[in-house]
Amino acid sequence: MVQFKIGECVVMVEHGDITQVQVDAIVNPANSRLIMGGGVAGAIKRAGGSEIEKEAIQRAPISVGEAVATTAGRLRARYVIHAPTMPQPAMSTDTMNVEKATTAALGVAKQLGLSSAAIPGMGTGVGGVPVEDAARVMIGAIRQHLSEGTTLRQIILVSIDEDLIKAFESVLH
Repeated sequence: MVQFKIGECVVMVEHGDITQVQVDAIVNPANSRLIMGGGVAGAIKRAGGSEIEKEAIQRAPISVGEAVATTAGRLRARYVIHAPTMPQPAMSTDTMNVEKATTAALGVAKQLGLSSAAIPGMGTGVGGVPVEDAARVMIGAIRQHLSEGTTLRQIILVSIDEDLIKAFESVLH
């Protein structure tokens, strides 16, 4: 695990399973309908329970650039923050949507007064955004958020993808 200090916040890069991380909130790179089918969303649903998806769907649809928090079920987190990177399930997306989703998720974490959050690669799976591009815009959004003042003291960028881990570390250096 590699750590970087940005203002009052420690940003960590961790190779691992986001559903196992103990934080206040885990971010789900969702679709606007908040259906938790594949990728990170599917992993969150399998590990945390279908009640996460049931609660999310009751709040849908939400636009890319918005985010909502739900229960985290059996996960070690208190919340799952659902931040759409695409309007429909299994669509390709782009860096503008990755930036909007990351910003929206961080905004919800701040509104809830959270001190820690785990964020996976946004848009890097089925969304098809190259890991280097996603890492660059995500960390840009994190830096912007932290510069504006936040309750977050720890952000963990988590992935099982070694290439994404390297991209995060490269952008943060």
